[in-house]
Amino acid sequence: MRGSQKGLKILQNACEKLSGLGTNIVSYPLCGAPLTASTSSSSTIDSRTAAFLAANACESKKANSTVVLDVSKVTLLADYFVITGGESAAQIRAIVEAVDDALSSQGLKAKSIEGKTEGRWVLLDFGTVIVHVLQEKERNFYKIEQFWNHALIVDREEWVEE
Repeated sequence: MRGSQKGLKILQNACEKLSGLGTNIVSYPLCGAPLTASTSSSSTIDSRTAAFLAANACESKKANSTVVLDVSKVTLLADYFVITGGESAAQIRAIVEAVDDALSSQGLKAKSIEGKTEGRWVLLDFGTVIVHVLQEKERNFYKIEQFWNHALIVDREEWVEE
C-alpha cells in the first residue's frame, strides 16, 4: 500500500471509531458520512490544558513544528487539534507514547490510537483533543493545517513550557 493510501486508511479507521461516540451528529468532509462526536470526558482537566500537555509532550521528544489549533468553533469533532511531526517511525512512536503517558497521567485515556504500527501518521483521539503525529512526507502531502485553516492557531507562547 502506498503512503497516500495508508494515510487515507488511517483517516478512514479514525472516522469509523468516531462514528460510535457521543450523541452529536456532525458532517466531516474527509469521512464522507455523518459522524457522532464525543462530548463527555472523565478527565479532571479541561481540553485546553490537555492540548497544551499533549503539545509539550511532543516537544519533549524533539517533535518538528508542533501546532495547536483551536477547532471548537469549526467542528464538533474536538476542541483542539495538536499537529506535529517526526523524522522517523521510531521518533513518531516515541512522541505518541509521550503524549499518551502525559494525558493518561491526568486521567485522560485515548479513545483510539490509529497508525502506530506503521509510524508514518498516527492519530490519537482523546475526545476533546485529537493529536496528529506525522512524518514530514505525510504532513506535506495531507496539509492538515491548511485543511483546518478556519481554526485559530494558539500562540506557541501560550502553551510552551520553558
